[in-house]
Amino acid sequence: MNLHAAVSSFTLTIAMTLPSFAAPPATPKRPVTDTYHGTQVVDEYRWLEDWEDEEVREWSEAQNAYARSILDALPGTEQLREQVTAIMTAKTARYGGVAYAGGDWFAMKNQPPLQQSFLVVADSPTHEDDVRVLVDPNEIDESGATSIEWYRPSHDGKLVAVCMAIGGNEVGDVRVYETATGKQLADEVPRVNTGTAGGDLSWAADDSGFYYTRHPRNDERPEEDMNFYQQVYFHQLGTPTEDDRYELGKDFPRIAETRIEVDKATGRLIVTVQNGDGGEFAHYLRDTDGNWKQFSEFGDRTLQAEFGKHDDIYILSRADAPRGKLLHIAVSELGTDEPEVILPEGKDTLVDSFWGGGSLLPGEDRIFVEYQLGGPSEIRVFDLEGKPLEAPAQPPIASAGGLRWGPDGSVLFSAGSYTTANATYQYYPSSGVTAVTDFRYELPVSFDDVEVTREFATSKDGTKVPVNLLYPRGTKLDGTNPCLITGYGGYGVSLTPHANSLNRILLDHGFVVGVANIRGGGEYGEEWHLQGNLTNKQNVFNDFAAVLGHVIDRGYTSSEHLAIEGGSNGGLLMGAVMTQYSDLMKCVVAHVGIYDMLRVELSPNGAFNITEFGTVENPEQFEALLAYSPLHNVKDGVAYPPVLFLTGANDPRVDPMQSRKMTARLQAANTSGGPTLLRTSSNSGHGAGTPLDERIEQEVDVLAFVFDQLGVKVNDGQ
Repeated sequence: MNLHAAVSSFTLTIAMTLPSFAAPPATPKRPVTDTYHGTQVVDEYRWLEDWEDEEVREWSEAQNAYARSILDALPGTEQLREQVTAIMTAKTARYGGVAYAGGDWFAMKNQPPLQQSFLVVADSPTHEDDVRVLVDPNEIDESGATSIEWYRPSHDGKLVAVCMAIGGNEVGDVRVYETATGKQLADEVPRVNTGTAGGDLSWAADDSGFYYTRHPRNDERPEEDMNFYQQVYFHQLGTPTEDDRYELGKDFPRIAETRIEVDKATGRLIVTVQNGDGGEFAHYLRDTDGNWKQFSEFGDRTLQAEFGKHDDIYILSRADAPRGKLLHIAVSELGTDEPEVILPEGKDTLVDSFWGGGSLLPGEDRIFVEYQLGGPSEIRVFDLEGKPLEAPAQPPIASAGGLRWGPDGSVLFSAGSYTTANATYQYYPSSGVTAVTDFRYELPVSFDDVEVTREFATSKDGTKVPVNLLYPRGTKLDGTNPCLITGYGGYGVSLTPHANSLNRILLDHGFVVGVANIRGGGEYGEEWHLQGNLTNKQNVFNDFAAVLGHVIDRGYTSSEHLAIEGGSNGGLLMGAVMTQYSDLMKCVVAHVGIYDMLRVELSPNGAFNITEFGTVENPEQFEALLAYSPLHNVKDGVAYPPVLFLTGANDPRVDPMQSRKMTARLQAANTSGGPTLLRTSSNSGHGAGTPLDERIEQEVDVLAFVFDQLGVKVNDGQ
């Protein structure tokens, strides 16, 4: 079908059927002209970038009021609030981030109606009522604004370092707690984590202190550099943090993102440094004498390095192997000999896990690895020579990963699917037994009546693009079903199967729900990612449009029944597809998205994104950015679909000005008569740490908006 003209009468239909709304707040145009490589670009809404300007805050408040005047009046809102609240506040515990140390089991627990997840400890994986609360941000901050970013137990399990942030800004300080008593120690290390560079921590082999990522403090750097220039320091327990010892990082790039791993057996360290968010890594080894050696460089395609059990290192590389190969080398041979290939490149993709996702786990006599299969993933096991061994039992068409060690030589991993809840499993290699632990999520809904299919759309250049579809059993493919399709397509991130309980509401109203595995992600390795980044970014939008065309052609839905939704880089996807393929969908929901591609690199987190999107300083990359930048491709007099933009005032990753400028531009240009709404949350950021009550209200607004635009009558939830 012709994607640009899927429904010839769609524009007219919007104009004739949508109700009229009160006009949005007036937005003055104050043109500023920039010249890039001889091309003049006019920015009419530059003034909306300055959040410190009282006029901008007043404008944002007026937009919120306008959005509320429409959202609060939508039919079925109260029924949807009841349904969303029932699911999100169900008395079912949800566990994640499980770790075992020194005989104790640690996990993050989410237990509605508490606003934030909290850290718990138990004596066994089948803990029943044995779980004890260790650190609860709900008690620390009754407002619900404080959240745990991450935690790291000491090797002996007696202490735990916890990184906490406030208001979704992800700027986290580390506090140390005793596992036995929950008592907080005097040790408190500031600015270990930020929303731009992230952060990490690893305990010394003897648990006397920890290595951590240190950001600039006080006046060490100019204000604009405070969330950059990450370095590695060591903190000795019981000493002032001002006395912490510098270890590594003075020569790191400004946009360094750092991961730290300590080998408990030897005390050696591996530090992995990512150059921004583009997937280039450098690796450093600290030997037993405290000397540092760099053993990989940016650009050599060494992604990950992990300690083995025999004084050696396993390396995941994509050098001449876009889907990855696994290498092995003894520590003593680093820099002198070439690593040996244990697992050569195959048809599936070896998964790398920079932020400790647990995709590679070398053991005494076998290696556990995670493979990406184009969306779903699975764990495979090999001996030290690369021969396949029996793997643990795993759900089909699922997401399996998160490898880490359990007690008595067991291996822990997480797995779930689109219809089964994620759970932590314990696998015993000696017996081949796989047991599910009590660290799991008891779904408050059932998906027993749901079909899951995986199909392939054909993109503009002929590339086959997977889309995973969920729908009630017996759904007729007559083009009348309401449909919601999501996607991401960036940074090598793979969208893997997981059960979203809120999909139950959509399915109960006859929706088809789709997840697209488009280029820019990592579903098929490095080539899949590189075909969707920098000057190839347009492939991402063509892929998603092809998926929309596919579900229409197959009769799952039609343009007038189709909604699309995405966040962050997926918000950029929404903006680009909306401006390029406006006839394909009825409405759009975009969370914390990027829309001004010429100015994004100037924001606090923008420098980290240059490796993914490119820079206006490069003529070729500028041309590509301008060609798809959603803000710059909005055209006056075009009937764009209704859109709901959501952003958080404290977002450290995507400047909320992106949503403000895109909203203003669409409101001025759109002729469809449909609303362009901007919803700004004052107590959230990019998503992490958002209180439960606010998450509920966001979901209610999104569902009410989509249901109204697609003409779906809300049932009573019975």
